[in-house]
Amino acid sequence: MSTTPPSVLFVCVKNGGKSQMAAALMRQVAGPAITVHSAGTKPGNALNAQSVASIEEVGASMEGEYPKPIDPVLLDTVDVVVLVGGEATIEHPGTAPIRVWETVEPSKDGIEGMERMHLVREDISRRVEALALELTGELPTDPVGNAAHDQDSDQDRS
Repeated sequence: MSTTPPSVLFVCVKNGGKSQMAAALMRQVAGPAITVHSAGTKPGNALNAQSVASIEEVGASMEGEYPKPIDPVLLDTVDVVVLVGGEATIEHPGTAPIRVWETVEPSKDGIEGMERMHLVREDISRRVEALALELTGELPTDPVGNAAHDQDSDQDRS
């Protein structure tokens, strides 16, 4: 049995919203069973306030987090890299597989504000739970504290 937990790097463009949400949800679901990182291809200046509020609603936290660039060392050491949303692209010299999560974008349907953020959070949450199960082999806990029962969550695309 390995003493080193699996690790994941969540990436979006600004590292202020979606990748931070994924990281916060993974930390909540998996705890110390998975080492979690997040970064941006073009980091912004601050976290998205609605993303932070949406995550807090389910008991997760982005406290102490801030937008940061991709650390090239992480690309060589994490077990999986997840591009959250369709906008981020990276040149990947490492060996970790890259997954692309084409997350929902409610703003394309005119849905904005916290309603948009709730839909994005729920989409990311389902994907995080599936990834946690894959990486640990254990049924994760969902953001409201119930054991996850839906094994039909969206599949990742390589």
